[in-house]
Order: sequence, then structure tokens, then C-alpha cells
Amino acid sequence: MKKYRFLIIRRVFQITIMAIFIFCNYYSFHFFEGNLSSSKVFYIIPMSDPLSMAQIFLAGGIIGSEAIIGLIIVLLIYGILFGRGYCAFVCPINIITDFAALLRKIFSINIQKKLNINRNTKYSILLLSLILSFIFGVAAFELISPISILHRGIIFGMGFGIFAVISVFLLDLFIIKNGFCGYICPLGASYGLIGKYSLLRIKHNKTKCTKCAKCILICPEPQVLDLIGIRSGTINKIDCIKCGRCIEVCNDNALQYGIFDFNKENKK
Repeated sequence: MKKYRFLIIRRVFQITIMAIFIFCNYYSFHFFEGNLSSSKVFYIIPMSDPLSMAQIFLAGGIIGSEAIIGLIIVLLIYGILFGRGYCAFVCPINIITDFAALLRKIFSINIQKKLNINRNTKYSILLLSLILSFIFGVAAFELISPISILHRGIIFGMGFGIFAVISVFLLDLFIIKNGFCGYICPLGASYGLIGKYSLLRIKHNKTKCTKCAKCILICPEPQVLDLIGIRSGTINKIDCIKCGRCIEVCNDNALQYGIFDFNKENKK
């Protein structure tokens, strides 16, 4: 169980959030209203997704005071504490992509990167989604977001949007590891930027590391682990989703959760 402790915690968080939304919608309880884009918790606490709010604003929509308060709350939570941890602990698509990774392992599906795409592409898509929202007057990414489609589908019923979710699954299974989340998703990109200086980090101790590379093999964003076996320090790359899988597979106890290294950042 210790080897999967953070995975279990992530699944508990993800499934619990979805179950509460479903339960409240089905029984018309209002202590969890809305969806991951905009919701109200415990009747009074609004929470608004920053990317959704940005798209609505640029599209010419009116954002009420409650939505603004919800936006501030989310920015504080992820900007100060968790950064891109949203991707690992909240986003339901993470379950789909992890399932694809499990099937690759079970059936020994060896895939090479079959698309000429850079991991920074998601930041370009983030910018594009904002520009398109402004030009066409609609929340561009929200219309096609597999995350929103999956969340709404689970709560209210899945229609043709299921094909978007299946596409993400097949992309990860046969074409590119962590394809959607690592290369495409503008929501993950936005939380990475928001949490650039967030406190929760992974710390590496070089003196304990035997360079087995298990952490790099399992990491959905392996480029953030460039210090493994080279130097001790804190992983300050914004693409890290704080999932803890690298900690779980490290038999050397060379990786642990820690705090953002402000001194190192200031020396850059």
C-alpha cells in the first residue's frame, strides 16, 4: 500500500469530488452546485476556474461578483499551495490517462512519439483559446474541452462528447504518452503558470539516489526531473503536477514532498 499511497489519495480525491457532484445533482442538494468550471461549495463558497473565467471575459460575457470571488479563491489555493496539482488530484481526465498508462504496461504496448509536437504546445493552445474566445465571442476551449465534457457527462449524462474522451484515451494509449495532458491541455498550462511559485514541490536528495531512473520512467512530465542523479534540490519546473508517483517508486527514498526553493529561484 505504501507504494501506492499518493495514487490512492489522488483517486479518493477525484472520485469523491465526482461522487459529491453526482449525489447533489441527483438529490437536488445544494451544498455542491455547478461543475469544475464554476461551482459553489457548502452553500456559500464560490469557486471559478481561471481559464473559464478568462475565456468568458474575453468573449464579452459579464462576470458577477460571486464568480470573481470564486476566481480569487481558486487563484489563492493553486497559486500559493498546489500549482498544477489540480491536474493530479482533481481533474477527471487524469483517471483516463492513467488507465491508458496501465493498459500500456499490462499489454507491453511500446509506443514512440508519433506526433511532431513540443510540450510547450499547450501554452500556445492556451493563448489560442483566449484569442479565439475574443474573436468569436464564445468560450472557445470550453466548447471542446474533454475535461468539461467528461465532468458534465458523468453528472448529467454523456452524449456524443464521449468521443472526445475516447480520443484522449486512444491518443495516450497508442500515439503519445501523456499526450493530451502533457502536450495539449491549456487548462493544465494555465495552472502551471498560476502555480509558478506555489509552495508544494518535490525534493531530490542526490546522496541517496542510485540513478535507477524509475522516477523518470513513471513521471508523466519526465522533463521536470532533470536534476535526478545530478544534484540535490527542489523541482521548481512549472510542468510538475505534484502527483507523487516518483516518490512512490523510489526505493532509495531520494524523493520527498517539500517546499518551493525561493533561494534557488532568486539566484537565476
